[in-house]
Amino acid sequence: MNYTIALAGNPNSGKTTLFNELTGAKQHVGNWPGVTVDKKEGIYKKNKEINILDLPGTYSLSPYSAEEVIARDYIVKNKPDAVINIVDGTNIERNLYLTLQIIETNIPMVVAVNMMDEVEDTGIVINFEKLSEVFGIPVIPIVARKGKGIDELMEAAVRVADTKIAPKELKIFDSNINTAIDAVYEILTSDYNLSKRDAVEKDAVNYWKAIKVVENDDIVTDELTDNQKPEIIAILNEAEKYADGDTEAKIADLRYKFITNLVSEAVKKPKAHTETGSDKIDKILTNRFLAIPIFAIIMYIMFALTFSENLLFIEGLLSPGIWLAGVAETLWGYVAGGVDALVANTSPWVYSLVMDGIIEGLGAIIGFIPLVLVLYMLISFLEDCGYMARIAFVMDRIFRKFGLSGRSFIPLLMGFGCGVPATMATRTLDTEKDRTITTILTGFMPCGAKLPIFAMFVSTFFVNSSKTLITYSLYMLSIVVAIIVSLLLNKFVYKSKASNFVMELPKYRVPTLKSIGIHGWEKVKGFAVKAGTVIFISTIIIWALSNFNADSFNGVNAANNEDESIMSEMDESFLASVGNVIAPVFKPLGFGEWRPAVGVVTGWIAKEMVVVTLAQLYNEDVNPEYLEEFFSEFSEEELEELGFEDGVYDDEAAFDIYAEAILWEGGDENALKTMKDDIKTDAAAYAYMAFNLLCMPCFAAVGAMKRELKTWKKTGAAIGVQMLTAYVVALIIYNVGSLLA
Repeated sequence: MNYTIALAGNPNSGKTTLFNELTGAKQHVGNWPGVTVDKKEGIYKKNKEINILDLPGTYSLSPYSAEEVIARDYIVKNKPDAVINIVDGTNIERNLYLTLQIIETNIPMVVAVNMMDEVEDTGIVINFEKLSEVFGIPVIPIVARKGKGIDELMEAAVRVADTKIAPKELKIFDSNINTAIDAVYEILTSDYNLSKRDAVEKDAVNYWKAIKVVENDDIVTDELTDNQKPEIIAILNEAEKYADGDTEAKIADLRYKFITNLVSEAVKKPKAHTETGSDKIDKILTNRFLAIPIFAIIMYIMFALTFSENLLFIEGLLSPGIWLAGVAETLWGYVAGGVDALVANTSPWVYSLVMDGIIEGLGAIIGFIPLVLVLYMLISFLEDCGYMARIAFVMDRIFRKFGLSGRSFIPLLMGFGCGVPATMATRTLDTEKDRTITTILTGFMPCGAKLPIFAMFVSTFFVNSSKTLITYSLYMLSIVVAIIVSLLLNKFVYKSKASNFVMELPKYRVPTLKSIGIHGWEKVKGFAVKAGTVIFISTIIIWALSNFNADSFNGVNAANNEDESIMSEMDESFLASVGNVIAPVFKPLGFGEWRPAVGVVTGWIAKEMVVVTLAQLYNEDVNPEYLEEFFSEFSEEELEELGFEDGVYDDEAAFDIYAEAILWEGGDENALKTMKDDIKTDAAAYAYMAFNLLCMPCFAAVGAMKRELKTWKKTGAAIGVQMLTAYVVALIIYNVGSLLA
């Protein structure tokens, strides 16, 4: 029998870890209908008939945020077969508040008390039999990140879903609140002609609605009919007289009193408070003076593990990112060789489309996927271990000086991965000012799609510098620019104070390789899907625009070309014509030629397209003739050391060996000569990277900006700020860099 089981729990309760443990890679992520909050679904890996739904993390079911509304609407309206409520055993009092609210919905459920290894380490003893007796449902201890108790939990969840065991009706409220709830309930049920079959279900929904009405829940209250409202308002006014004028606060207080009494009976805590390991670590990592330098060092280490070819300052020791990139490029070389053999005898334009367009374009991205994988996995490690929450807390001291709260740091940090979810995350901010400014600033963050641009330019133009340090400086530049722009916007556009910052700091935990691997796989899968759709299509379009002109279709090219091909020279193509129109705009920035200008524009489709475009437009720099001449200077021993089998030059392996062992290492002073003719100095190259870092993000991120800012007018203004900032910063970099040079 097919079942749908929903996971509900507080943020940092281990809910997502449990979801990953249950579903493995059999999951997909989308958006809830009408909103941009993540919707995660997956199939239970031990039973394909069980669908697992990961509800957004929330502290309650009150309608204060999109996450809370989504979670409760799904539970109440969609009615999953069962709910697994994940509770953090180390913070059981706070977590049980959500438990009580889910119990009020009367949905079959199981309570999973997570992090039991930490509970035992702190000396806390939980009486699960007592909790199960009080709630009337199974209460199961688990350690989600280690997979302990998971089988027992799922057995209990399936049993509950099969038998439809609902929780007990708890005696939480006082006589005044209960009287009001019962009176509202009578009014709600009087409008229904209940049959015996649906009476229980409909009564349960109406009883939950009655609680919400007395709790002054705006969404449920708005659903009342005009006939119901006068009578219900009178009931609520009477209840407020005996609830100190605030029934909502009274209900919350009664729930907490119930939890306090229950915990005193079912949970035994050690009498003396002992300093935990997290407390000791926080004395260093959140230290007023050490926190920022430590953060800078950690970020540098992260980039060294991704980009460094001399890891730990050991000559020739490749970082995991660079090593994996080499493997990917080698494998793609075999693919390219096989495709080349298949299309070798086709017409010139077909061969050019396949090899110079599709294979060359996709190959420019394939080699960077391992870098994205390593970077995402390292970021996931820092998130899962609890360090990122500390940095948000630490950064609050800095952000507050520029008119933002530390909460804005979370969307900005997410921007290091992808601008779309980063922009979506701004909706959790408290004020419109914070949401608007942070939305603008997320566009400055170096998302994973900008990484290939940095890698290409650093390996081409900065061969005598530390590639890790240059890349690191761009990430630091994004943060500095974001702070400066925030300061200017707060000074000249917004003048209100920063909102208060309240955030729970989870305990430090060692993430599992499985969890990190799943996170990395999700991101790389999205990156690869984009490469197979948007980038694939764009690659073909760019190839066509760069190889054809008007004379391709009137017979002129066919008559002039020796092979009677209708293709044009690249400098005379449609793309060159467009590029020559926009190129003068970028001349003050040091890259006023048509090819780099076109690269900037195609980057607005997807940032990866900058590399794809340049790889196609400059592909004559690395052709078979050039490679054969370049490698002719090497001895057999040197060729074998580079990777040629038995020291014999091989046309098919030449490009990949050149890219991996020569180009990336800066071993060819004449590499990409045409690109260096267009972008003549290191200052211009750095300005090009900075402009692409800070300018308008990809179209998908712009769409997310529109959804969050609501109007195209505000979205256009935000894009204007981003473009102006990118231009000014690149202008300063190029001119100052040129003077210093």
